[in-house]
Amino acid sequence: MRKKIAFIGAGSVTFTRNLVRDILSYPSLNNSIITLMDIDSERLQYSRNIVKELIKAGGYPAKVYATMDRKEAVQDADGVIITILSGDISIWRKDIEIPKKYGVDICIGDTRGPAGVFRFLRTAPDMTEIIRDIEKLAPNALVLNYTNPMAMLCRLLQAESQVRITGLCHSVQHTADMLSKWLGVEDKKISYLCAGINHQSFFLEFYADGEEMTEKIREVSMSPKYYKKDIVRNELCKYLKYYPTESSGHSSEYLPWFRKREDLLRQYCEIEDSEDWNPGKYAKSIEYYEQQKENWKTEIEQWLKNPKKNLCRGDEYAAGIFNAFFGDGEEFRFNGNIRNFGIIDNLPWGCCVETPVVASKNKLEYIRVGMIPPQTALINSINAQCEELAVQGYQEKDREKIFYSICYDPLTAARLSLKEIREMFDEMFSANREFIKW
Repeated sequence: MRKKIAFIGAGSVTFTRNLVRDILSYPSLNNSIITLMDIDSERLQYSRNIVKELIKAGGYPAKVYATMDRKEAVQDADGVIITILSGDISIWRKDIEIPKKYGVDICIGDTRGPAGVFRFLRTAPDMTEIIRDIEKLAPNALVLNYTNPMAMLCRLLQAESQVRITGLCHSVQHTADMLSKWLGVEDKKISYLCAGINHQSFFLEFYADGEEMTEKIREVSMSPKYYKKDIVRNELCKYLKYYPTESSGHSSEYLPWFRKREDLLRQYCEIEDSEDWNPGKYAKSIEYYEQQKENWKTEIEQWLKNPKKNLCRGDEYAAGIFNAFFGDGEEFRFNGNIRNFGIIDNLPWGCCVETPVVASKNKLEYIRVGMIPPQTALINSINAQCEELAVQGYQEKDREKIFYSICYDPLTAARLSLKEIREMFDEMFSANREFIKW
């Protein structure tokens, strides 16, 4: 029986290409109906052409349809993948430029802190509408969210809907792969326990060929060979004792230690000879989006013209989860985002945590972790409680709770007085007024 998999935000062409390639690589899913939906007709058409090429290259019996009607896309879907962006670069720019005016230097701004909170406020109405459509038209679907800010959106949607939804990020498996290379072991021979919150989980156990490697990771991360490859993360591992999942640039934004002074920015985030793709340069996300805006079409057209198509499965989680859940039922382990009801004991009850999950036939089993190290729990807890306030503020239409969520953001609090935070918040709220639908 054919399965229907809907992509909402399919105009994220590279992401759509990789995820569809992975889905079709499973024999149980290679006859799926792939339904693509986006509000950008040009990007949607490119995505349709990409999927047609993948189907052709693999000789798969799958079908692809494209629509700008979201309801049509999700109708009777078995699985839904969400990869949307709300607003455009003109408003994302304000997320970063307004805080900078007040002294808060942001690199990416898609997860938490002032930029992440306002991205959440813009995205939450769209995400809620999507979930309401799924409730009515595909109530049994499994929904996989890739849209940021991951934790706040998953926390909101899991509180307001019975639809089965989890959030996916690739930082866990990408970091595990990087560490396996640093240790000189094959990634197939590693296993690990990783837990915390999205973009700030930590590898609490890491095994290679059955040997626990946490101490070895600390040593390797401080070696001259690897230190400059990820300076902020390597410093965190040195002092907090466990390796974090997110890149140095991202990680530096969620903490009070790396971006609060010009000398620290130069030391940790603006290194001329850094080997890290994202050491923490101011407004890196804007630079990236500008480049994508100029180059995405050329890159896709070149791919379409290339007769050789890579059909090898990548390391994103979505396809493995769908295969386990409604494909051949083979168990698949991953890290997902879910509300914390007895999963991590020393993080706030009900907040969104990133935890090990086992997918199997029609089932997601979230693995209880128990206590995590107090030094990682403390920074997780501060950030998670800020996210809780932001979500509650949105749900209750309480502007003050949203303000408080930014007051306690570690980087913002390290830089600004309460009066300055209020002024920054008011300016950001005003800039986002058309998107905040209450």
